[in-house]
Amino acid sequence: MTAPSLAGISPNVGPASGGGLVRITGADFADRVEVFFDDAPATVLNVHHDAGLDIADVRVPAHAQGRVDVTLQNLDPTGSPVPGEVATLPDAYRFLRSRLAGETDFIRLVRALLRELKRQVLSQVSMTVAVDYRDAESGELELVTVAEIPSVVLSGPRISENRFYALNEGREDVVPGPAGPELARHRPPYTVDLVFTITAVSDHTVELLNLMAAVGTFLNRNRWIELPRNSADPALGAVRWEMDPDGDFRTSLDGPDDLRAFSCGLVIRGFDLDEGQTRDRGKAVDGVEVGSAPIERSDP
Repeated sequence: MTAPSLAGISPNVGPASGGGLVRITGADFADRVEVFFDDAPATVLNVHHDAGLDIADVRVPAHAQGRVDVTLQNLDPTGSPVPGEVATLPDAYRFLRSRLAGETDFIRLVRALLRELKRQVLSQVSMTVAVDYRDAESGELELVTVAEIPSVVLSGPRISENRFYALNEGREDVVPGPAGPELARHRPPYTVDLVFTITAVSDHTVELLNLMAAVGTFLNRNRWIELPRNSADPALGAVRWEMDPDGDFRTSLDGPDDLRAFSCGLVIRGFDLDEGQTRDRGKAVDGVEVGSAPIERSDP
């Protein structure tokens, strides 16, 4: 048998904790192989041939963060390395620093919004000891949770579907399957508007008016909120959403305990609440690399 050759690895990035599944493609793989990420041995799950390619499905080892070479060594039937039958893909896989807990885009967006309110309006900003006041228009009793006075509270969001910003297109991915690459179809993402309420509380009218001016400036100055697509990989760029005031300022200057308050709305438009649920999968795909496929229009 001749020396193997390596065509690619997919996916080519993963956490430093390891444990992820990758597929290595190439030619002239033996029935048994061993794979190394730099000097760290991986667990080879199976080796097979499909659509003119030799394929090795591998579980990634733990490794320090950074780019590493991926090496495949052919083995003989006894499990011994075959001299000369080895191939390496330089810098083929990137280990990312493992996070203790993953954050969804929604959590990252709320954190960014709170951070900017703290920086531009008032340092005492929170998402949630409780203060009640009566809404000037409806007369209904409102309840807002604050930690200290003065305070600004971000509450919500209420969610409403946004058809204007919705992609309305499904996504197709080529993914590993038990018998080779398979086509996975996904429904269009569920796109919504996120409607938050900003409430400010103070025991001085002038201070409350100053807060109102600061919040108004914040709403007029910040027409977008922007986040990295992946906080662990800045090279992937950023994504941003339109941000607008929602409704008028509502004030209450005669609340209990001599407290003054106002509230206003803030809407973030066109947020994909999910990435599109899987609709079906299983169609065999020949000659297409795992991890790539065209987008196909489909019904919501």
